[in-house]
Amino acid sequence: MLNTDTNQAAETQTTDVLHEKQPSPGKPKPGRKKKMFATVAVLALVAGAVVLGTTLPDPKSSDAYAALAGEKASVESDRDSAKFSYESMKSKYDTLQNGIAAREAKVTSRETEVGKADAAVKTAEAAVKKREEAVTGAEKTKAASTVGDGTWTVGKDIEAGTYRAAADVGSTCYWGIYATGSNGSNIIENDIPGGGRPTVALAGGQDFKSSRCGKWEKQ
Repeated sequence: MLNTDTNQAAETQTTDVLHEKQPSPGKPKPGRKKKMFATVAVLALVAGAVVLGTTLPDPKSSDAYAALAGEKASVESDRDSAKFSYESMKSKYDTLQNGIAAREAKVTSRETEVGKADAAVKTAEAAVKKREEAVTGAEKTKAASTVGDGTWTVGKDIEAGTYRAAADVGSTCYWGIYATGSNGSNIIENDIPGGGRPTVALAGGQDFKSSRCGKWEKQ
């Protein structure tokens, strides 16, 4: 009796298991239900999107969009104007810079020329000064060695040496050599040449007197 009940229970359990594993042929599988649901959801979204697209207004036709577009256009216009102004000023600046560079080059060249001219002038001035000094020295030497009308003490007023008339003398020319301090009373030598260019030799301790004979130059 116990075995019979046990076998019936086992058969009943096996039958139940078979029923669970084999679905009914008239019902769809769970995986198909999920796929169908996803497809329906996508179709619903597409349909909703189409509906919304036909009912929502175009954002470009709004006043706010038009205001923003106008503001953008204004900003772009200002930007283009500023860019044009910058490029114009940059062009003028470059032109001025090039002009300044060219003028600076000319100024530098002129400065070099002026420097050379100044150097030449200084060289010429130095040469002229040297000649003036030479002429002045020669003139001073000549003046110191030249005797005119008057009475001169040799070694004090004039140097000792040989003197000659600078030009032909006239008939009224007179010259005399006296002992120094004799006041013309101690005549060493004198003459009235009457013409030509007479010559006299003077030494220390003598006075020389010349009258109407012109200049006497030391030889």
